[in-house]
Amino acid sequence: MNDRTVTAAAPLPPAQFTEQVAAALREDIGPGDLTAALVPPRQRVRGQIVTREAAVLCGRPWAEACFRQMDPQVRLDWRAGDGAHLAPGQALCDIEGHARAILTAERTALNFLQLLSATATAASRFVAAVAGTGCTVLDTRKTLPGLRSAQKYAVRCGGALNHRMGLYDMVLIKENHILAAGSIAAAVDAARALASGTRIEVEVESLAELEQALDAGADLVLLDDFSLEDMATAVARNRARGRLARLEASGSVTLESVRAIAATGVDFVSVGALTKHVRAVDLSLRLAL
Repeated sequence: MNDRTVTAAAPLPPAQFTEQVAAALREDIGPGDLTAALVPPRQRVRGQIVTREAAVLCGRPWAEACFRQMDPQVRLDWRAGDGAHLAPGQALCDIEGHARAILTAERTALNFLQLLSATATAASRFVAAVAGTGCTVLDTRKTLPGLRSAQKYAVRCGGALNHRMGLYDMVLIKENHILAAGSIAAAVDAARALASGTRIEVEVESLAELEQALDAGADLVLLDDFSLEDMATAVARNRARGRLARLEASGSVTLESVRAIAATGVDFVSVGALTKHVRAVDLSLRLAL
């Protein structure tokens, strides 16, 4: 988790999105595109990618890689960058190249753009909803398998921040870990011994467990499905003890409820819906000879 406010999404290493694109194209094309083969091999086309609804753009590197893997000479002129706010009917990109290549790459390119723009758009709406509260919106690990890095990039394009990328970069002790370890204190002690220097977060389900996590020295405490009243109490208790940990709220967070949650004084609110409840942005590619 990053406590710093960021104004732009850090780009992914090219190898990550090119590998994701190559896998997606193999899945779609298989042994060959039977329909594109009906088009004369030298036929060239031009066109535009257009959005039919308001959105935050994300996915340019993936879309571009789709077209370039089919035709390295394809011409792409983008009119907006990742993170840009789009209006309905706005053209995102002008494209020109061999018809077969563009037609073969079209669906995969749009799939990446629609999915990642959807996540960026959702993140932007949640960030706007908590503006002025001092609370930071985070994502979760509830991502599409194989596309976590892409979706987490999209979250950043929407102005929110990433929680841990995976199981390797942060300790998050949940109820089953506590059960297996014997107690919150035992779990935190084991984490300190095994992962020295790594930030430790403990998920708690009650104010009593909050006190145990603070006593154990957790760096962060995740308040799981707390009521607004209990969140405010947790914030007050943490402050009374010298703000021992940063507090994160999680569980059934919606666009309608997130501002009230942020107003309790928690430092973070994590929203699984950013990457889990995705409704693709409506985009289209319109071609002409």
